[in-house]
Amino acid sequence: MPAGVSRTGRPRRAAPTVLLLLGLAAPCLGQAGQAPPAFSGAARVLSVEVPVQVVREGEPVRGLTAGDFEVWEGRRRVPVAGFEALDLAAFSGPGSRPPVSVPSAARRHFLFLFDLAFSEPKSIVRARQAAAGLLGRLHPTDLVAVATYSASRGPQLVLGFTSDRRQIDQAFNTLGLPDLTVRAADPLRLVLQEVLGAGNTAAGGAVPIARDPLAETTDGTTRAKLEAVTSSVERADRAALKNHVNNLTRSLSGLARQISVVEGRKYLVFLSEGFDASLIQGTNDEQRQEEMRENTLHGESWRVNPEERYGLTETGNDIERMLEEFRRADCVIQAVDVGGVRAGAEQGVPRVGSRDSLLMMARGTGGDLYESFNDLGEAMGQMLRRTGVTYVLAIEPDQLQPEGEYHRLRVELKKSLHGARVVHRPGYYLPKPYAEQDMIEKLLEAANQVMSGEESDAVATAVLATPFKSPVENAETAEKAYVPVLIEIDGATLLAGRQPATLPVEVYAYALDKTGAVHDFLTQTIGLDLTKTGDWLRQAGVKFFGHLDLLPGDYSLRVLVRNAATGVSGLRVVPLHVPAFAQGETALLPPLFPDSPDRWLVVQEEPRGEAKRPDYPFLMRNQPFVPAARPALTPGKEARLVIAGAGAGLKAGAKLEARVLTPDGREVPGGSLELVDRGDRGDRGIATFRPPADLKPGEYVLRITVPGTPGATSSLRFIVGPRDARE
Repeated sequence: MPAGVSRTGRPRRAAPTVLLLLGLAAPCLGQAGQAPPAFSGAARVLSVEVPVQVVREGEPVRGLTAGDFEVWEGRRRVPVAGFEALDLAAFSGPGSRPPVSVPSAARRHFLFLFDLAFSEPKSIVRARQAAAGLLGRLHPTDLVAVATYSASRGPQLVLGFTSDRRQIDQAFNTLGLPDLTVRAADPLRLVLQEVLGAGNTAAGGAVPIARDPLAETTDGTTRAKLEAVTSSVERADRAALKNHVNNLTRSLSGLARQISVVEGRKYLVFLSEGFDASLIQGTNDEQRQEEMRENTLHGESWRVNPEERYGLTETGNDIERMLEEFRRADCVIQAVDVGGVRAGAEQGVPRVGSRDSLLMMARGTGGDLYESFNDLGEAMGQMLRRTGVTYVLAIEPDQLQPEGEYHRLRVELKKSLHGARVVHRPGYYLPKPYAEQDMIEKLLEAANQVMSGEESDAVATAVLATPFKSPVENAETAEKAYVPVLIEIDGATLLAGRQPATLPVEVYAYALDKTGAVHDFLTQTIGLDLTKTGDWLRQAGVKFFGHLDLLPGDYSLRVLVRNAATGVSGLRVVPLHVPAFAQGETALLPPLFPDSPDRWLVVQEEPRGEAKRPDYPFLMRNQPFVPAARPALTPGKEARLVIAGAGAGLKAGAKLEARVLTPDGREVPGGSLELVDRGDRGDRGIATFRPPADLKPGEYVLRITVPGTPGATSSLRFIVGPRDARE
């Protein structure tokens, strides 16, 4: 069960943990004085990724290469340092890459923003249902976020950008309204509802919610909850309406700046009935306009109200500044007139000029206005088709440029392609310093890293995840495995540079299935007192112990560690198979090399309220040990390890096969593995492993197999350091 969620599935807010240590007093198996794992780091060059679409006659142009493009920053031609062509058709059908492997820079990001201020509750309910038509047509690689705007609460992010369709459905069904949803304690807002099991698998089965609160439009209580956060803008006078519009433009400007940290193509699907456009373009009453013209011609200008005739210049300027923020964020507004989903007697009081305001917002960013629709997916089908192929051009800007300056880009085809139109990111800012980002920007940036799956080692980490049969037997966890997750955080990279006396370290772990659905998560903030432990941590690091509860299946485990003071982070992606223990599936866990706990600052996840903490799983002859996520071994020197599994045939004297592989899969001859003690349980034993004597320093993979037992194979990465470091 993840931090922040109780054993009963009730959410709980995670609080910072300050040096919560594992009390492992018993001696450990292993080699005393063994050198800590070496973590590698590399200097990084700032790279700006420019997504480009080339469209001809409404269809994407395929088959282009890096040599077909030129990128200009002002009058300066910028070399293309990297190139990738991504066709969504390649991620569909047999043999295609799973959605979770696509980098965020190449994905489409759709932010559904429900405007509760300028829309009637009935229209919002219908619009939410119509938006599901678009959701059904999106590609599995697309990421979706959900937000609301109301005059009383301002913009609210309900769900961050995710590929988990079950979570998106839940966000649509509740719109984040109080009493309609119980949010899981996920600070990245990728999870609204926990997967409870009961017939669901990691193959992508979604858990439908028990009821659809907003669909129950005859329920007066539910309608009242929605109406409580809407604003009766249609009854406001002109001064109040001006304030409402100004608040909207300021809020959306802030939203544009926040989502600018998200890499990739971004579309704001703005579901609204719009506001009275006469505020910015004057009254659209032709008779009244004629009267004002006549008054002016006859020298009676004093009878003419300039605001009524020409609109409010200040408000118009605010809207233009808002649209410029979206253009700079590389975000297109696709405006949806939700008044069009109402029909017949359900039509309310029409909002004068509202269509013009929505059209202005869409056209101002290169988007379209959709009105009188029944299926938003069908209405936006052409947009989805023409953005199906993306060319990602990477450029390396001058890092000495002034901060805060916007750099306009122009992308052209070297050879003219008749009828083709090039659509690209219009420009970029150098990354905003982490300290200047607000909470939502930091949240979106971290969520973007997790969903991208692109590994990074600015904070170097190693991860070990080992599924066991759940020690708790109840209806909720009967199908789930108990999966301890050990995260080793390199102290030198974590503490690089100047740090505060008390350092908050954020730890996130999410288990995604092949469809991108999040099945469980773990999140915690660790407080480190560097005045007492700083020097020691720089020589070693932190070993964090937590766990997940997962259904049988295959997962991509994403582990993000971030220095919350500087924003420096590292992401590790680990493939994880969870056996069906209840069905007797054979499982062999990764080799468990006991580590010396006094080398690390060992931190355990927080208790789950009143829930009983599961028994510590890493035992041999009832003695606890701390496994190494990436052990450091010496060539030719014997090391002890624990081999554990279910139905793997670990009998005394059983023969085990071991292969040592390089990271690219090349086998290194030599080395030996022997099971020397079956121990006191039938599912684990003690073995010895002797690496090949001629192994050179570097990283390797140890793969262990129990011959004659299908499925009894596992592997673990280990490192070999310089010989003098071990002597």
